[in-house]
Formats: sequence, C-alpha cells, structure tokens
Amino acid sequence: MPRHFVVTADGGSRGNPGPAAFGAVIYENDKILKEIGTFIGVASNNVAEYEGLIAGLKGVNEIDPAATILVKMDSKLVVEQMSGRWKVKHPNMQKLAKQAFAAHDPKLVSYQWIPREENSHADSILNDVLDSQI
Repeated sequence: MPRHFVVTADGGSRGNPGPAAFGAVIYENDKILKEIGTFIGVASNNVAEYEGLIAGLKGVNEIDPAATILVKMDSKLVVEQMSGRWKVKHPNMQKLAKQAFAAHDPKLVSYQWIPREENSHADSILNDVLDSQI
C-alpha cells in the first residue's frame, strides 16, 4: 500500500517583486514530518509560491518516490496551473512548473486550493524566514 502525504506550501515577497521566501510543511497521517523554509532573494509572490511547491514535492520524493501527495495551497494560480486547468503562459512560470512536474511523478500528485487561513503554518514559516533576512 503506497504512503500518502499532504503538502502545504506558501510563498511571499515583501514588495512584488521584493525579498521573497517560501514555507512548506509535509504531513503524513496528520503528523508533521518536515518543515522547510528558505529565503530565495528578490522574486515575485508567484515565483515564491512555486518554489515552495517544488520544495514540498522534492521533500516527499526523498522520503518515498512512490507516494501519493495532496498539495494544499492558497495560490489559485499555482493550483489551477499545476492541475492543468489554466495555461502557464509566462516563461519563468513555465520553467518552475516543469521543475514541479519533475520533482515527483505528476500522476501521483493532486492539488486543492485552500483559503489563506487554512495555510497559516506554511505562511508563518515563510514570514519567520523573511523576518530573519530583512
């Protein structure tokens, strides 16, 4: 029986673009297995959101490359683009989407949009990282 993980991810910048970071949390059976937060320099909110997604997917892939993943994010753009419902038009976003698809088998990943309030853990990680950088 394959393992199943939930990834929450968030990205943000102070200014758009501006100093940017992401936060990602990996859960298995409602237990936090890993928290990831990284400063990525000057970037847009959307770039930071994608970077958080990629980090979360890579984190699960390192644990179990055959696992299924439910990604929950408050970025409608990323959720809709990665679900295939919206086109990825911007060249920078296309590169990031390719990286996300390469991070874990896309057939094993599903996406769900969640309200910002339900993504507070990943959001607090990214804000702690930003606070420590600027």
